[in-house]
Amino acid sequence: MLNYFQRLGSTSLSTAERLGRASIFFLNILLSIPSVIVRPRLLFSQMYSVGVLSFSLIVISGLFVGMVLALQGFYTLSDFGAEGMLGVMVAASLIRELGPVVAGLLFAGRAGSALTAEIGLMKATEQLSGMEMMAVDPVARIITPRFLAGLISMPILATLFSAIGIIGGYFIGVGLLGIDEGGYWSQMQAKIDFNQDIINGLIKSVVFGWVVTWIAVFEGYDAIPTSEGVSRATTRTVVHSAFAILVLDFILTALMFGDI
Repeated sequence: MLNYFQRLGSTSLSTAERLGRASIFFLNILLSIPSVIVRPRLLFSQMYSVGVLSFSLIVISGLFVGMVLALQGFYTLSDFGAEGMLGVMVAASLIRELGPVVAGLLFAGRAGSALTAEIGLMKATEQLSGMEMMAVDPVARIITPRFLAGLISMPILATLFSAIGIIGGYFIGVGLLGIDEGGYWSQMQAKIDFNQDIINGLIKSVVFGWVVTWIAVFEGYDAIPTSEGVSRATTRTVVHSAFAILVLDFILTALMFGDI
């Protein structure tokens, strides 16, 4: 029993210590933002790596998620004679929940793991230490552009995911199942509220992008400088990002759409 409490205490202290270092690390990123703004080329190149290279994954996934939603939603709504509400169901599901959440999970798996591996390998090969020896701040030169790129790219990718998903639902609902085209779009426009649905979905995607990118760059910067250490850091990025997205999604949904 004593050993159990010792391990529990050691784990708790280690977790608190890592959270403290991650918070200080994030503060250093914020302080380095002005140096990136005056050198936008660094940011644009990272936006290509983080955002543009994730485009095909987001588009294909969003298309098939929207098609599956339309198929499942049609057979559920047909039991109540409400097939005309298919567009509303697809759009609300994507904009409120599936767009930010699934895009965030895909972003963590593709871009987040890549960021951690890249920064971890730079640490393992002592490139970051070399920058410090040359009086170049690696946080400002390497970390902050990648963080800002992820923060900007994630909401754009989530928006694309939702838009493509709605189009995929249109292909199935109107093209395959025979839903009235005008009803699909008009009901969606009438029921989807800009502030309640679109803005709240956008807020979720910004929060998810912030958390995932923060975890990714910190895990890479804090990784043990060995091949095994980098691989473990990459795994932690995906796992911790997934947990963070799901927990934050519940909290944000409760605040936005609940009575809390």
